[in-house]
Amino acid sequence: MLLQDLASGARSIEAAQAAFAAMEVMYPICRSITGDGVRRTLDIIGETLPLQRLEVPSGTPVFDWEVPREWNIRDAYIAGPDGARVVDFKAHNLHVVNYSVPVRARMSRDELEPHLHSLPDRPDSIPYRTTYWREQWGFCLRHSDRVNLGPGPYDVVIDSSLAPGSLSYAECVVPGSDAGEALVYTHTCHPSLANDNLTGIVVAAQLARLLREERPRLTWRFIFGPGTIGSLTWLARNEHRLAGVRGGLTLGLLGDTSPLTYKCSRLGQTVTDRVATFVLERSGRPHRVVDFEPYGYDERQFCSPGFDLPVGRLSRAQHGDYPQYHTSDDDLSIVSADRLGESMSIAAAWIATFDANRSLVNLCAKGEPRLGKRGLYGAVGGQAPGDSERAMLWVLSYSDGDHDLVDIAQRSNLPFASIVAAAQALEQAGLVRDAGASLIHQGDMP
Repeated sequence: MLLQDLASGARSIEAAQAAFAAMEVMYPICRSITGDGVRRTLDIIGETLPLQRLEVPSGTPVFDWEVPREWNIRDAYIAGPDGARVVDFKAHNLHVVNYSVPVRARMSRDELEPHLHSLPDRPDSIPYRTTYWREQWGFCLRHSDRVNLGPGPYDVVIDSSLAPGSLSYAECVVPGSDAGEALVYTHTCHPSLANDNLTGIVVAAQLARLLREERPRLTWRFIFGPGTIGSLTWLARNEHRLAGVRGGLTLGLLGDTSPLTYKCSRLGQTVTDRVATFVLERSGRPHRVVDFEPYGYDERQFCSPGFDLPVGRLSRAQHGDYPQYHTSDDDLSIVSADRLGESMSIAAAWIATFDANRSLVNLCAKGEPRLGKRGLYGAVGGQAPGDSERAMLWVLSYSDGDHDLVDIAQRSNLPFASIVAAAQALEQAGLVRDAGASLIHQGDMP
């Protein structure tokens, strides 16, 4: 299977190179929680992946929130007395506080000062700042430039619009053969920031592209939407399908030098958490498994008490966990195709394992069934069983509806692929059946 090839590393170089190339195209785009930058980003994803695009009008109620007015920007600058631009949006889109209202004024340095943002501890970096929910404006600049600003006067221009429009998000749905869904969500709202979160966008797109060439057991829904308000909007529009969601991941910050990090769902020890821990432990790569906290990315919306979905997060660094975070230094130079490929392999292994994982019921549970007469056991006795026979015995012993295949692989210390193959052989022989509803989301899983 293509996804299993990626999980094993066999196709990770090719997929990672394609992902990095897509990042290079998307990096210059000024994105926000709404607007044409998001649409252009979805256009690029849609060149290699079929997307269902959705536009949700401004003012649409979303639980305790509402879809905001749409923001777009064409130009912005601060020009000194000689007319030269000392801060220029066209040089770097982080120079403008994201969602700034339109401005056209002449002002002194003292008047301008409350609207400036810089980082004294990183004097050569431009910070990333937003003002989504308050009508304000501002500029971000290198502190080394800020301290050299003279008294003015300055011409200040932000050629933006904040008007009724819509919030844009997109889905790629890969149909499965059985009931039940799994989610992969990645946020699309950050402007020219490479690790946060172009890496999440391109990894999700590559995973969806490869999974479409297979026939998964579950239906996989890949969602590309803005942070917080995007996942809340998706949840508000999809409450009818949440009972069938068996688990999911949010993806982001996948290209830096930090070890692979899995953040558990709110309850912990859900099937999502167990599969992620299992995959990371068997990967042989440096990794961290951290507890849930109600801060971070969109996993906190999926895990909010009213939904309590088993959704975790896969990243490398966490928010604020690397020095370039939310600055102009989060550029393509801190991301490598090798690290993208490694992150992609782990995410692919999680998808492949989660999709194959299920609970079974032993239909011949009173004693050990006679495997030999079904052609499932070696013809010559008196010797230790091979791995395939041992895997079948383990599956039979724990096919009680309360243990799934990941649990059996952990207990037996056998390869997960051997346990899956044994389960399929026993099912074909009529010795076990799928427990079915026992894996539908019920919060805490065995």
